[in-house]
Amino acid sequence: MKTEKQKSEWIPEVASEDFDSRSGIEENGGHPGSSPASRAASGIVKRRHLSLDEYVNGVLSGDRTILSRAITLVESNAPAHIAEAQKLMQRLLPFTGRSIRVGITGVPGAGKSTLIEALGNLLCDRGHKTAVLAVDPSSTVTRGSIMGDKTRMEKLSGRPDAFIRPSPSGGVLGGVARKSRETMLVCEAAGYDIILVETMGVGQSEVAVRSMVDFFLLVLLAGAGDELQGIKKGIMELCDAVLVNKADGENKARSQAARMEFARILRYLQPATEGWNTRALACSSITGEGVPQIWEIIGDFVTLTQKSGVFERRRTAQSMEWVYGMVKEYLHNSFFNHPRIMKVLPGIEQGVMSGKFSPTAAADMLIKEYKVQTPDSED
Repeated sequence: MKTEKQKSEWIPEVASEDFDSRSGIEENGGHPGSSPASRAASGIVKRRHLSLDEYVNGVLSGDRTILSRAITLVESNAPAHIAEAQKLMQRLLPFTGRSIRVGITGVPGAGKSTLIEALGNLLCDRGHKTAVLAVDPSSTVTRGSIMGDKTRMEKLSGRPDAFIRPSPSGGVLGGVARKSRETMLVCEAAGYDIILVETMGVGQSEVAVRSMVDFFLLVLLAGAGDELQGIKKGIMELCDAVLVNKADGENKARSQAARMEFARILRYLQPATEGWNTRALACSSITGEGVPQIWEIIGDFVTLTQKSGVFERRRTAQSMEWVYGMVKEYLHNSFFNHPRIMKVLPGIEQGVMSGKFSPTAAADMLIKEYKVQTPDSED
């Protein structure tokens, strides 16, 4: 029985009908496993492959179509595309680093997307080019995005000076760690001077966002319950401002009271940024009240940290952290893809689960197997 092909939740602005967010783009430009004959029979037209110069010139000229394709290239896991993406990044690197990078996080239901749309529209009205990188949790079924921010920021997505890129995390803990940095740099090279990075949840992804942005904003709600206090404290130590959202209507008084409570708490916490006192704010993304003040606070932060040198030192430290992170990822993949490890790992796992090996002994055995030179690895 023939079943209908399951579609991804999110498809790029410019993509063929066979796009699948689960594996990035394929070598032949089509769906994994599709042949040229099958694509021709289905009426699917293969997009022309762009040269490196076309990618570079398109991104630098602000061509949104080529920008989207460049980001898709960067997000691809195909080995050939990874090599091409690195050449692209090397060419674009001199044109990056001129934006203000703002991370925005908060618990589900805090109104982050509505806030980002209100803030993004304000920035566009003031002459800024704003890129929104919305890191979605991935569907366990299709590996695509769940949140669909582009459909929820309808007004902002229609503006010529705004660019919204929902990126499925692929189920990787933290979501943003692997590809979002490159995506951010590509947007900077395309002339976007404000980068807003949104992530959902309270955990490892917030640490990853903190390591790639200048200013980190935590969005909370009034009356969310004492059960979140421990989580809030951990993230509040990472953020540069706490924002109580939905301060309108009957909730306005409660939101202002919550803002004052958070302001008191922040006095006892170590500020996330040297020389900066973490602020507590309140706003309504619906009415717009308090939204301009958010940007004023961010502007004050940038001015202060650039003058003190903290801004540049943080950027430098983040670049080195990026290097170390990539090395760790390479070593992790090298270890678990090693032929000897792949051969002995199932038996060692079974030994640990049955109690035959202690975790320490198992780790020692794996490391010894990895250090043994195979014929392919010998110089």
